[in-house]
Amino acid sequence: MNQRIDFRDQISRNKWKSFFLMVSIFIIFVLFAYAISFAFSPGYFFIIMIFSIIFSLSYIWISFYNSDKIAIASVRAKKASREKYKQYYSLVEGLTLASGLPMPKLYVMNSNQINAFASGRNPENAVIAVTTGALEKLDKKELEGVLAHELGHVANFDIRYMTLVTIMVGMIAIVSEMFLYSLWFRGNNNKNFVFVLIGIAMAILAPIVVKLIQLAISRKREFNADASAVKFTRYPKGLIGALKKIQKDNQPEKKISKAVAPLFFSNPFGNLGGTHPPLEKRIKVLERM
Repeated sequence: MNQRIDFRDQISRNKWKSFFLMVSIFIIFVLFAYAISFAFSPGYFFIIMIFSIIFSLSYIWISFYNSDKIAIASVRAKKASREKYKQYYSLVEGLTLASGLPMPKLYVMNSNQINAFASGRNPENAVIAVTTGALEKLDKKELEGVLAHELGHVANFDIRYMTLVTIMVGMIAIVSEMFLYSLWFRGNNNKNFVFVLIGIAMAILAPIVVKLIQLAISRKREFNADASAVKFTRYPKGLIGALKKIQKDNQPEKKISKAVAPLFFSNPFGNLGGTHPPLEKRIKVLERM
């Protein structure tokens, strides 16, 4: 018999795992920077680092500050009418009372898929969007489970968390590109040839490794949001039912940008890409709560 899982333990455990994975990205960044500092002169190294930090921070900050608007526009979602979507509003209002969160803005996406997403830089600026497929195909408890999952992302500040991860991943990618390009212009005359080789190896491998870590963090945040949904509803069967319907019903969605795929309740392209845990695994964890 499988041991029961307390949703509080699940939330705490996943938060620690996410923190450890973020520290791993930081360590890789430090080691990479250390190798470059030996390969090149300190002055040149600092130019690369300063440029990469300023560029990545500027780009991500603009995206983060407008994350709700960018996400809504990219999927062409429309503001949900309270008169037309009474149950949608009623369920979210009930969940905000249970969670202590402010009421988010509600949107609807025209898609036959069962899906949803949340975005926004903080709970006060949060938005939730659901597909017409979710509103039509899910019963009240299943829809409540999906909406609770999305509010879990809002409560856990997942957009802010993943933005920080994206900044760190972006910095490593920019430093890697600049380092590799600089080798063409500087030639092969560097005396610290061993560190140049180490730098080349890390410039190639570091972006791949940190991207895999980023995907792992994304998966942990999904488990966290599932556990938060159980915390808000005290009814895991609703979320389980929704996930089982997605297993049977969903076809890959071609109209959605891959850039916003990590925001969704389930991967809109199926279980490819690693941004979400397998549906089977999510269901098994929920069945033990």
